[in-house]
Amino acid sequence: MNEIRIKEATTADAALIADLSRQTFYDAFAAENTAADMDKFLNERFTRQKLMEEVGAAGNTFLLAYDGDEVVGYARMRETASPILTEEGPAIELARLYAVQKSIGKGVGKALMQHCVNFAQQRGARIIWLGVWENNQRAIAFYTKWGFEKFSEHVFMLGNDAQTDWLMKKML
Repeated sequence: MNEIRIKEATTADAALIADLSRQTFYDAFAAENTAADMDKFLNERFTRQKLMEEVGAAGNTFLLAYDGDEVVGYARMRETASPILTEEGPAIELARLYAVQKSIGKGVGKALMQHCVNFAQQRGARIIWLGVWENNQRAIAFYTKWGFEKFSEHVFMLGNDAQTDWLMKKML
């Protein structure tokens, strides 16, 4: 594996990001969820069209991770007001961070996270926060290693399954 290179995505990358989003989400969660719930989520809330519309939309920044010429992961930063964290200062959400399955554990997440932290700091954020499924222990361990701490929970609907996401934050 080469050194991971990160670039900010443009609207020209919308189809690539949409396809990458759907594939990495499926790879990450299909084994622990029913096919019906995965299908409902992917076909109603995580459609290719909806994902493509996010790229270039106000407040969204997508980062693509490359190993050579191959895309091996992506992240989505969302600059929206967080009603939970408003008293603590400006916050940016790390809405998604995924590596393609064959690249997990090879530095893709680390490279993306460092760019996300830098991005948040450059935007004047005091906090970077995210939501992570309570059963995704590998991701929770990764975020904890980066200094994120749980501060709340919320419900994430995956199809018809109400799941609990931990909300985690890192002070910058």
